[in-house]
Amino acid sequence: MSIATAKLNKAEVIKVYSQTAPVYDIWGTLTETKARRRALELMKIRDGESILEVAVGTGLTFQELLKANPHGHNTGIDLTPAILEKARRRAVKSGLNNYSLSLGDAYDLQYPDQQFDLLVNNYMFDLLPEEDFMTVLKEFNRVLKPSGRLVVTNMTTGMHFYQRFWEAVYHLNPKWLGGCRGVLLSAALQTTGFDHIHRETVSQLGFPSEIISATL
Repeated sequence: MSIATAKLNKAEVIKVYSQTAPVYDIWGTLTETKARRRALELMKIRDGESILEVAVGTGLTFQELLKANPHGHNTGIDLTPAILEKARRRAVKSGLNNYSLSLGDAYDLQYPDQQFDLLVNNYMFDLLPEEDFMTVLKEFNRVLKPSGRLVVTNMTTGMHFYQRFWEAVYHLNPKWLGGCRGVLLSAALQTTGFDHIHRETVSQLGFPSEIISATL
């Protein structure tokens, strides 16, 4: 199944998410809650781990990482300052201090090799050009420890007619979906050295998500 072309460049992504930061949580609650909850189950977090979330967004998942890993260290990065500020405010409310949040780019992770036990990524590859998938996944591979775990969630291609509504919205105006379109990531994961790849799909308001877990 073919993947639609990514239509927003990096500067446009930052602009769109800066504009939608105040209301992003409404969208996330309506369409992403089920997928995020299942992704957290697949992470199988063991307290005391070193965890990185790339594209932390407003911190909807990051706040759960803090709760599940209070004796480890939780690191989050995002490309968009306005979005990252919401994540910071949410993290402060947790009352924990075992975390760091900073601006960062998935294409060039500013961390040493083999640093993290778990890498988490939600709704980012559905923004990226398909030809860049392996570039970013190689960076994920590099910063994960041997036998490290990866859990990725994306908008995916819908199998039912009612899910194609979102594809139509994307083709009409990609900015209305924050630049997200349906993707399929499993093949790129396998090509970049990940193993034990497990893929599930969930739908919320007809919005289709894939949740993929893998290890090195």
